[in-house]
Amino acid sequence: MKSATAAFAGEHNVATVCPLDCPDSCSLDVSVQDGRVTAVDGSHVNPITGGYICAKVRRFPERLYGADRLLYPAARRGPKGMANFGRVTWDDALGTIAERMREARERSGGESILPYSYGGSNGLLTQDTSDATLFRRLGASRLARTVCAAPTGAANLGMYGKMASVVYQDVPEARVIVLWGANPSASGIHLVPYIRDAQRRGATLIVIDPRTTPLARQADIHLAVRPGTDLPVALSIHRFLFEEGHADTAFLEAHTRGADRLRERARPWTFERAATEAGIDAVRLRAAAEAYATATPALIRCGWGQERNRNGGSASMAILALPAVAGKFGIRGGGYMMSNSASWGITRPWISADEPATRVINMNQLGRVLLEETNPAVNVLFVYNNNAAVTSPDQQRILRGLEREDLFTVVFEQVMTDTARYADVVLPATTFLEGYEIARGYGPISLQLGKPVVEAQGEARSNGEVFSELMDRLGLRSDADPYGELEEMLDVLSKLPESIGSDLRDRGSATPPHGGRPIQFHDVWPVMPDRKADLFPAHLEAEAPAGLYGYQPDPGTPEFPLALISPASERTVSSTLAELPRPDVHLLMNPDDAGARGIVEGDAIRIFNRLGEIRCTVTIGGWIRPGAVSMPKGLWRRHTGNGYTTNALVSDALTDLGGGACFNDARVQVEKVGDAEVVGSQRQ
Repeated sequence: MKSATAAFAGEHNVATVCPLDCPDSCSLDVSVQDGRVTAVDGSHVNPITGGYICAKVRRFPERLYGADRLLYPAARRGPKGMANFGRVTWDDALGTIAERMREARERSGGESILPYSYGGSNGLLTQDTSDATLFRRLGASRLARTVCAAPTGAANLGMYGKMASVVYQDVPEARVIVLWGANPSASGIHLVPYIRDAQRRGATLIVIDPRTTPLARQADIHLAVRPGTDLPVALSIHRFLFEEGHADTAFLEAHTRGADRLRERARPWTFERAATEAGIDAVRLRAAAEAYATATPALIRCGWGQERNRNGGSASMAILALPAVAGKFGIRGGGYMMSNSASWGITRPWISADEPATRVINMNQLGRVLLEETNPAVNVLFVYNNNAAVTSPDQQRILRGLEREDLFTVVFEQVMTDTARYADVVLPATTFLEGYEIARGYGPISLQLGKPVVEAQGEARSNGEVFSELMDRLGLRSDADPYGELEEMLDVLSKLPESIGSDLRDRGSATPPHGGRPIQFHDVWPVMPDRKADLFPAHLEAEAPAGLYGYQPDPGTPEFPLALISPASERTVSSTLAELPRPDVHLLMNPDDAGARGIVEGDAIRIFNRLGEIRCTVTIGGWIRPGAVSMPKGLWRRHTGNGYTTNALVSDALTDLGGGACFNDARVQVEKVGDAEVVGSQRQ
């Protein structure tokens, strides 16, 4: 990699791709001056990018060269959590890690080792390649990566087999667009102009979200539902479709299974009952249902906001079933839009070890596992592609687990995150601007090869190099295994479907299947043996605590009545880039809720429940519904007055389907405190 980048001197531009966790997968034009990135901009290689990118990625050079960047391996020299480290060599760091893994495996078995990663901002090269091979051969505990998209993924897989969905380019064809649990203005910004184009053509826009997002302000109908009530709202629309003659019975008979069971579960949910539960107007709910039922093409953009609660899986099922019941498939711009990551049919055949029959640990219950699991206890925790201390539920229990002196923790990371502060050994990782990557868009269907733009800063190393070296030191590597980033890239390219691999090698991007613009139930069909949508999968009925489409009531109490939500923001990608300077963080509160508590703009407050509390200040506005309060997703501990984020108030309870996190089920109280009580901010 060094020779490839060192060949350029002076000022030049390099083409690459953004792999960060966003549907768009933008093609990038990166300016480099004397070996340093000076600017990151969009290019036209991916037509969806259209030459512009989000403000988040424009700021990526600040991460590359910032004060928090990890430049060399380090070992802990003081108490855990204090970020007191001393520099060590790579040889010493990897030698220590290999020895501790070997000891744990010999003493307590491979399951005492837990790899902890998510990889939403990683492509095909930096997640589930040599890392997966290493941990499988070790016989380590397996991780259920469920912190995001697990309930929607279970719903989409169970109903349609993750059939390819509508893409951005076809949105202008729709006459009705329903944005449900999605805010493209913060994540997936390239969808916005396509929606506006549809509106200019006369499309009706319906937004279902507790907040008044930028697109909600421009919507024809905005249903500001109470968090966790998307399921009864969707079921009331189903009831309307079935009972008032809008269900496409011919389509249901020919192309679905389980419609009668869905109809049965929807029957109790009148508009009036659903509206009461959701805290919205029944007349506007009916208007939204009528607009959707009578328009063709009609499109639902199913997001991820509605999955982050106890009813998330069934809510997503009910939303995704609407185009089948209403007969909205088979036409360009009609159907549903969701993740298209499965459209390529890639199965990762390059992982050169079978998955062991070891225990599976749900990543949303990390704190519980670190403190309570004894059969065997987790003795080695290897964190990479993740910042568990601020992204997973039950934050205080996670931090207590990370403080265990008998737990050996490795954090392989680009910057000094909140999780890295608790490590015994910290390893510096390369960023996407310093290495190869294969980035897969999950909105528009794209697959692009990213190349190194500059040399790795300091002593940072790639995932491929580090995990290959660990396999070597543990005696787990075979001669057939690729070694390092370049060999790993060539191995992956050779094992992709031939046309995809050759496209990526020859021109840096692959030709998308179905011309990149599939029409559901015309070009693509449910990935099921009979090519039918299953509206009532038996295994999901068995999994759901209240049965499939069964509603679980709001967990709020008189003591803790407010729903705390933590939506994605325009500043971070999950917690990535949260180390960069930003304005002070506030809790957003509706004027009615603030007035009832004697709270005014800028007041110092505490947000609390039985799990803990957060200290910060408040901003008051009507763009959050009454009964709900909001703080941004992805905050670091330095952003609040007492060093805790919203996840300190979120339990590790799981969603009804998929084992997802119930972030939006946090129920809290808010009260005013003295200004002096919010001091002690950890801002750095």
